[in-house]
Amino acid sequence: MNRLRPTGFAVSALALASLPAVADVSRTADGFPNRPITLVVPYGAGGGSDQLARAWGAAAERAAGVPFVVVNKPGGGGMAAVPDFMSAPRDGYTVLESIDDAVTNFVSGKLREDPAADWAPICLTQITFSQLYVRADDERFPDFASLLAYTRAHPGAVTVANVGNLGSMERVNMAMLERALDFETRQIAFDNPAERYAAVLGGQVDVLFEQPGDVSAYLDAGQLKPVLTFLEDRPEAFADVPTATEAGLDAEPLLRFRGFWTHPAVAEERRDFLGTVCDEAFRSDAFQAFNAESYMHVIDSYRDADGARALINTSAETYREIYKTLGLID
Repeated sequence: MNRLRPTGFAVSALALASLPAVADVSRTADGFPNRPITLVVPYGAGGGSDQLARAWGAAAERAAGVPFVVVNKPGGGGMAAVPDFMSAPRDGYTVLESIDDAVTNFVSGKLREDPAADWAPICLTQITFSQLYVRADDERFPDFASLLAYTRAHPGAVTVANVGNLGSMERVNMAMLERALDFETRQIAFDNPAERYAAVLGGQVDVLFEQPGDVSAYLDAGQLKPVLTFLEDRPEAFADVPTATEAGLDAEPLLRFRGFWTHPAVAEERRDFLGTVCDEAFRSDAFQAFNAESYMHVIDSYRDADGARALINTSAETYREIYKTLGLID
């Protein structure tokens, strides 16, 4: 398989030092920013969101000319940090990092604020797709066609390692696929990713639902192989793997995305400044290398404020429709 991923390339202090040492973006007319910007991450240190915030923050610091200080506020499935973010001074010095879970929490009623309207998107800097994986040595499922045939012949017998939240992107994608292709699997909930991977590799579970960046080490080692990609068109990196749309999914597959927001009451000039900084940071060599290590370069991984808002709204419509079908909302 020809996967477009650099090998042996780590984002290091040396790589970040290759960025310009002075600000690339001119400050606003009122001198914004002239002090550090707080970057709130609603998840714990070391996870995907934290890694993104620190890599992007380092690149944004070069572009803006002021420090971006990461503050982790985990809890509540990414919602514990929201009250602090919403009550912070509306001056542009507080930026929230969040993911597509904000959309699912809004649609399900767990989050009061609409992340496309009550928050002001600055940009999305990571957008990726999901895949179904099997063990590379599992002779039962050399491809998706054989997996599908087996699930139809043995309803509920095939197990899929997945997250526990029924309303999550992962579970909704699987529910849409099963409805469209008329098959049934048994979802086994593991909220700890390492446990999901171990269960599949150890043979206790048949199939894994995951994003390629999270299992890149197992792909490179030849331990897992993708059999289905949750996209409409095949990305070049996985040109020999069929897509969910090709298989018969009649809805647009849902994506995992991460990005940055500020408060909509922040002055437009300051929001525009942050948007320009985000664009500069995203296009930096160091951040591009960081994204490539996690397969975040395989499809277009950037949206500006308008593009982010459009993706959020489209995703919310899809979640709302499938939630009603699944009986998760009225």
